[in-house]
Amino acid sequence: MARHLNSSEVDYGKPVRRILVGGLILFCFALFLLWRIDSPRVERFRANLVDRVVPSFEWASVPLAHFAGMVEDFQSYQRIYHQNQDLRRELQQMKAWKEAAVQLEQQNAKLLALNKVRLDPKLTSVSGLVVADSGSPFRQSVLLNVGQRDGIMDGWATMDGLGLVGRISGVGNNTSRVLLLTDAASRMPVTIQPSGQRAILSGDNTAAPAIEFLEDLDSIKPGDRVVSSGDGGVFPPGMLVGQLALGPDGRYRVWLAADYEQLEFLRVLRSHHGEVVSDTGGLIVPPQPVPVDPDATAEAEQPAEAGDG
Repeated sequence: MARHLNSSEVDYGKPVRRILVGGLILFCFALFLLWRIDSPRVERFRANLVDRVVPSFEWASVPLAHFAGMVEDFQSYQRIYHQNQDLRRELQQMKAWKEAAVQLEQQNAKLLALNKVRLDPKLTSVSGLVVADSGSPFRQSVLLNVGQRDGIMDGWATMDGLGLVGRISGVGNNTSRVLLLTDAASRMPVTIQPSGQRAILSGDNTAAPAIEFLEDLDSIKPGDRVVSSGDGGVFPPGMLVGQLALGPDGRYRVWLAADYEQLEFLRVLRSHHGEVVSDTGGLIVPPQPVPVDPDATAEAEQPAEAGDG
């Protein structure tokens, strides 16, 4: 009786698993051979098999595609979260810098008031809105909504929040036109720092105007700062223009600091003609009155009296 009970409790799972594993191995081997046989009949059989089997597995690919999309969305959300955290930290730093800048500005204003410093009138400006551009590849200019009513004069320099943009080349009552530095008719004297070499920024209707009339190429390198030199009296000196770069044509060009892709507001810098100094020595020592000799004055009056008698 015990033997009968033991025989009824025999585990048939292991033989079944072995048979299934052996059958799976044989199926894989047969499938491998089927895909390795180079025969036209087998090729047609493979094509028919693929046409029948693959479409029936589309239901299995849909969940996989949705799962892959969920993984990508999660990764994108994670990146957005990290970027948001970075932006929050940068915003906090900018708030701290803004507070420091406000304090420095107030302190600077107090010091200027104590020292009675007179600022250069060229630093004052009139802000205007860009209402239209030229729309032509052969002329680079924009139109501002400020004109003679706002005191704008022809030739004044304009800039955005980063660097110089151009100069006023036509003034109406309510509008004025700005000739950009990229225009082919634009020529501007500049200074390359730190070498101090002077050159001409020549517009050629490209985003990076060329530098001309360079004397010493060895003293400059890409990345140098380019500022206005002030020669000619049109542009104030020391205003940022951009950075020096070596173009694909082998010429030195300037990557402009102004954002020409988003010219919305421009500042027109007031420029006043300076006082013309004819006597340079008068700036150092004021002119002294000519001393008068009393004897010579008396001798000059005596002949006049005798003639009267």
